[in-house]
Formats: sequence, structure tokens, C-alpha cells
Amino acid sequence: MSPFVIPLGVFAMVVLIVAITQIVKIRDKEMEVHQKLRLEEMEHQRKMRELELDLERIKQGK
Repeated sequence: MSPFVIPLGVFAMVVLIVAITQIVKIRDKEMEVHQKLRLEEMEHQRKMRELELDLERIKQGK
């Protein structure tokens, strides 16, 4: 067995662990962004419904 196999294997394992950790962090951030966008979309829809109701009230008042 080559003397470089064990250090190379350890190095590869460290690189793999770091890569997996980064992927998990990126995935968590992506989920946070999706959740924030969904909440903003829901708030926008609520405001639009309120505006539509106000418009209907104005039209009926004339």
C-alpha cells in the first residue's frame, strides 16, 4: 500500500465533511428565503383584498 493513501483518504474525508456542512447551510438559508418570500406574498395578497373591498365600498357609495 502506498504511504500516501491514508493521508489522502483523511484529506478527502475532511473535504467531504466541509462540503456537506456548507451544503446544509446553503439549504437552510434557501428555506429561510422561501419562507420569507411566502410570508411577503401572503401579506401582499391580504393588502390587495383590502384594497378591492375598499374599491367595492367606494363604487357602491356612488
